[in-house]
Amino acid sequence: MIRVSHLCRSYTMNGQSVDALSDVSFHIAPGEYAAIVGPSGSGKSTLMHLLGCLDRPTAGAYILDGQDVSHLSEQELSRVRGEKIGFVFQGCQLIPRLTALENTALPMMLRGVPEKERLARAEVLLHRVGLGERLHHRPAQLSGGQQQRVAIARALSLHPPLLLADEPTGALDPQSTRDILALLDQLNQEGHTLLLITHDMQVAQRAQRRLCIENGRLAQDFFAKKDKFPLQV
Repeated sequence: MIRVSHLCRSYTMNGQSVDALSDVSFHIAPGEYAAIVGPSGSGKSTLMHLLGCLDRPTAGAYILDGQDVSHLSEQELSRVRGEKIGFVFQGCQLIPRLTALENTALPMMLRGVPEKERLARAEVLLHRVGLGERLHHRPAQLSGGQQQRVAIARALSLHPPLLLADEPTGALDPQSTRDILALLDQLNQEGHTLLLITHDMQVAQRAQRRLCIENGRLAQDFFAKKDKFPLQV
């Protein structure tokens, strides 16, 4: 699903080159549930932007679902994002004037899916995430956890092979956090490849594998069900 080889990303600040990410390599198999963890400033957000095709690496290769996306144009990256990645962000990013059903159907509308088909699939997805009774509620009428469920349904609307969740529980109360993590667990058990970016180790422990980023480098690669101790990279 994901193969990253010697990935680097540097920026120019005040005329000097600053390395945000250096020589990062790993592979994530289809159906895997992995968490990328690290403190603020570690480079995990830079890595998330690269994996989400929101940015391009300075050096190295990124293979997503069999395609090298390392050096694609902005237009090509946009197409890859639409076809291969479902995004779930901390702030949900729902459109306030649209209902849960309309928010979920929005990516399909932008891709030209006929209205009847997209609304039918959106309804199925909302039932799937436990919001079958909230189809016509707008975001302001939903709790934070319910809004995040809508965001997850929306992320699944175009059948992406990869679900990328960036701090999906960061703004939620403890019960909503547990509910969303349980939903992500279930989606992975159903075969979805899931990549979670978080600074919270308790959240990361839900994943089968943890990739720890420190100072722009992959410091540990920990398979929770196989390794007794983290692997030092």
